[in-house]
Amino acid sequence: MAKTAITIKDVAREANVSVATVSRALNGRHNVAEPVRRLVIEVARRLRYSPHAAARSLSSRRTQTVGVVLPDLHGEFFSELMRGIDGVARAHGQHLLISSYHGDQEQQGVALQAMRGRVDGLLVLSPYTANPDFLTDNLPPALPTVLINTPLSDPRYPGFSIDDHAGALAMTRHLLDVGHRRIAFIGGPGQNYDARERLRGFRDALAAYGNGAVGIELPGDFDEASGYRAGRSLLASAALPDAVFAANDMMALGCLYAFNQAGIHVPRQVALAGFDDIPLARFVHPALTTMQVSIAGLGKRAMSHLLQVIDSEGVTGTSGQTVMPTLVVRDSSVVSPSSMAGR
Repeated sequence: MAKTAITIKDVAREANVSVATVSRALNGRHNVAEPVRRLVIEVARRLRYSPHAAARSLSSRRTQTVGVVLPDLHGEFFSELMRGIDGVARAHGQHLLISSYHGDQEQQGVALQAMRGRVDGLLVLSPYTANPDFLTDNLPPALPTVLINTPLSDPRYPGFSIDDHAGALAMTRHLLDVGHRRIAFIGGPGQNYDARERLRGFRDALAAYGNGAVGIELPGDFDEASGYRAGRSLLASAALPDAVFAANDMMALGCLYAFNQAGIHVPRQVALAGFDDIPLARFVHPALTTMQVSIAGLGKRAMSHLLQVIDSEGVTGTSGQTVMPTLVVRDSSVVSPSSMAGR
């Protein structure tokens, strides 16, 4: 005898809730109490209930899928960001459709266009947007969209971003406050908005300090290899700087490796600092001073807000949020007074 398929009514009966409540819980709607949601999910799993995706999509006009368009998938920043996004998606029964465009604006347009009709909403990280009109022209119309670290001022698209300028300002001031005067800065890609803002913060802090501070700028590409190259370049120069501030942690770690190879002691001979506070930053030796950004938290907030926009039929309710980084001082920038006196 054929086994009778479990229906949504069976789940509702077993959980002692209405069919509508089961539907809302399994579809990730926000208007369900969390204990009820967990109960419904547990009962559905125990009964091995599997809703028919096509039928559910037709009845709700939802795909239960969110699109995520990123400039890259490589590196701990994107890994942490996706961890935060994925955690919220799983908690609300959402699938993710992920695409990267490797910093190529034309490929970004292709990725955005490919999301049409396949997702209920979009998360877009676009720090390379040189032409804001290109982004808005390629975003699918009427599709709920939340931007992450994207320099676009458009009330239709709420944005969640990091205050890169304030963070770089705070880090440079920290290095000056502990006595460093010749500070090298390893920058990021020239077309990247985050990189430009961090460089601006570095320059503004030095300018505000006055004639006693000297800035040395080196190119970087937000990866370990470019940080290593910058470190090697500094080692080949006539004199080492007092400190190195890398515009992200990955470059700081590459620079640290170059210094370690050359036998340069950090921080006694050269202090070192980064930006982002990726998980690895606290586990290297010496532990890295950095600007702490809750990268996973940024992904969580953006994803949660997008689901709210989807549930409210596109009404954003807020323009988003700017996250202020926090200075985390670790061993890589702390130099004892006696060591400073001998410099």
